Amino acid sequence: MGIVLDSTVFIAGERARLSVTDVVDTVRKTFDDPELILSVMSAAELIHGIWRARSPEVRARREDFVEEILARIPVRSITLRTARIAGQLDALSRTKGVTIPTADLLIGSTAVELSFAVATHNPRHFRLIPKLRVHHLK
Repeated sequence: MGIVLDSTVFIAGERARLSVTDVVDTVRKTFDDPELILSVMSAAELIHGIWRARSPEVRARREDFVEEILARIPVRSITLRTARIAGQLDALSRTKGVTIPTADLLIGSTAVELSFAVATHNPRHFRLIPKLRVHHLK
């Protein structure tokens, strides 16, 4: 089993002052040592958070944290197959009056493409994606 880690997993870890190792070890223990990947969209969300920091000190700390994540967890690019899955899911959802934010749609589509689950602290949008296994971390 593999898991695509949503950025919220690391954001919660950073806020709790956990190390990247602590966050990764907790996920691995919780789910019996799965293959872990990060969608390029989650990488973008984490990098965005660096630049939203309110001080140079917080920015530097966040940058170190994010760079360690990116060094430890493989980042999966959005492929043409991912785009096809996302396009189909988006169209089907919108015919039902449901809009899934693009970032979550692409993260979820990456998981669907790989037959992986998504681990997140915010499952709301991911639960809108049919056939996606969503692990809500609390």
